[in-house]
Amino acid sequence: MTHQGGCHCGRIKFEVEGTIGQVIDCNCSMCQKRGGLLWFVPRAQFKLLTSETGMATYTFNTHKLRHRFCPACGIAPFSEGTDPKGVATVAINVRCVESVDPAALSVVKYDGRSR
Repeated sequence: MTHQGGCHCGRIKFEVEGTIGQVIDCNCSMCQKRGGLLWFVPRAQFKLLTSETGMATYTFNTHKLRHRFCPACGIAPFSEGTDPKGVATVAINVRCVESVDPAALSVVKYDGRSR
């Protein structure tokens, strides 16, 4: 299934292929303030539909994840990095995916604050 999503103003738009099974609710300092629910997919399943030049990037802690956000509306629809096996991965904020009801998803708590 192909899902579409993006930021609030439309400056960032993407498509992602896959079935949203469970999502991660991380309590690290970033995720707790942002309030996102994360769905991790291989980078090959993700397609950015807008120019990368329209995004801003934030990194912190180990600087391994590139948290992408819109400098116009401030919404952070996804982050990019690699998984423990070195595979390029995207963490999609499912709250930024069209026609997804977060209340209907299986949410797994992740203790990112202690890592």
